[in-house]
Amino acid sequence: MNFPSELKYTKDHEWVSVSGSEATIGITDFAQRELGDIVYIDINSVGTEVATEEVFGTVEAVKTVSDLFMPLTGTVLEINGDLNDNPELVNSDPYGKGWMVKVTIKDAAELDGLLSADDYKALVGA
Repeated sequence: MNFPSELKYTKDHEWVSVSGSEATIGITDFAQRELGDIVYIDINSVGTEVATEEVFGTVEAVKTVSDLFMPLTGTVLEINGDLNDNPELVNSDPYGKGWMVKVTIKDAAELDGLLSADDYKALVGA
C-alpha cells in the first residue's frame, strides 16, 4: 500500500494535501482497497462550508456505500468532475487523478489534528 509522506490523514481514511490556504482531499489507498471496485461518487457540496467530520459525500462500491467525512472545516471550491464518468480513478490513482474535492481551509490549526503517514500506517496496521 502507498502512504505518501507529504500528505496528512484521518482516522476515517481520507487524505489531505495542503497548498497555501487550499486543501485537496480524497480517500486513501487503504480505503479504496477495502471498498473494492468503486462505481459511483456522490458529492454535491460545491460552495458549501462543511465542518470537520461532517459528511460531504458518499462513495459507492459494488457491495457497499461509504460516507466521506470532511477532515477540516472549509468551503468546497471544486469537485473532481472526472469522477462522474470515471469513478474507478479512485481505485487506480487515489492520490492523483482520484482526488475528490478542493476546499478553502477555514482554520489552519485544524491541520495539527490530522495524522502523519507513519501514524496512519500504524492505525491501519501496515
